[in-house]
Amino acid sequence: MTTKPRIIVGLSGGVDSAVTAALLLERGWDVVGVTLRLQPCGGTADRQSCCGTDGVAQARAVAGQLGIPHYVVDCHEQFTESVLRRCWEDYASGRTPNPCVLCNRHVKFGHLLEFGRTLGAEKVATGHYARLLPDADGRIRLHRGVDRNKDQSYFLAALTPEQLAAAEMPLGSFTKEEVRRLAKERGFVNAERRESQDICFAVDEGGFAEYLRRLFNGTARPGVAVDGEGRVVGTHGGVHLFTVGQRKGTGIAMGKPAWVREIRADSATVVMTTDGRDLESAGLLAEAVNWHGAPPPEGAEFPCEVQARYRQQPIPAFITPGPGGRAAVRFAHPVKAVTPGQAAVFYQDDLLLGGGWILHGEPLAADPK
Repeated sequence: MTTKPRIIVGLSGGVDSAVTAALLLERGWDVVGVTLRLQPCGGTADRQSCCGTDGVAQARAVAGQLGIPHYVVDCHEQFTESVLRRCWEDYASGRTPNPCVLCNRHVKFGHLLEFGRTLGAEKVATGHYARLLPDADGRIRLHRGVDRNKDQSYFLAALTPEQLAAAEMPLGSFTKEEVRRLAKERGFVNAERRESQDICFAVDEGGFAEYLRRLFNGTARPGVAVDGEGRVVGTHGGVHLFTVGQRKGTGIAMGKPAWVREIRADSATVVMTTDGRDLESAGLLAEAVNWHGAPPPEGAEFPCEVQARYRQQPIPAFITPGPGGRAAVRFAHPVKAVTPGQAAVFYQDDLLLGGGWILHGEPLAADPK
């Protein structure tokens, strides 16, 4: 008697994870559904649909339709410490974090995989729109999903080689419309359920950064807003409330549209500009770079494409790996609103080469006089 290989599927209650579980079941896996509760019962997310009561109910219903076991795992402590605390530290430092990148590495492909091991699972699967393909040496490499409008490889740049080798992402070869059709064909109760991306980080009022400040009893650091010449143009309630490139909701009136150009957390100063060209960068410096293949040699510049934020068109660029896990990126053309704290992810065609955290943008060369 041949024992089927066991796999854990992260069931969020959404249509993507439901179809993921169904496809793997049909391919001969012994599927176990697991829903991660990322917030304590009664918290904001518990009233939402990602991992709260509605999400659990939907996931349980899908598991029942498929005839697979279903577990609910409370991992709000790991989520709070590995994701939310890091996000608050970034906001307090004048940076803008990307919680989904952190969550994928530490929770969805970290804690979830660890739990799966206790059940004898070989792998963990999610409903991400990305593809895992072996290279010439048999190593699993991450590629963009075929549906460019849904491609989520950007959020997976921080995964380790071990995590990628233990992962399955069967939706990477499908479009969202095809996944909806597969859900309807199988009669899933959530086939028409709306998208729930980022709802894990939804908050009631005040915004995500202010929610984190209250959660960790952080100190709001009020200060002044200045223009490019250093003239005070207003005051603010804390550097955590701002992000580079922000135009709306700054509370700073300059008589014309104005953007956040820079955040100086050490002096609690926000630098504003009314000239959108001031937001342009010639490149960026990334730190804590995670290479998915063999790390390229330090100092050797090579061409690639870069995404400095999700939903950004890939930018032709040249990248130079440096010491200490850093990499310098030189864009082929100026790019606006390069934001410290966001992920910079490097590609060659559809292959994800690696990614790191933006330390700062590189200014454009001064115009010749």
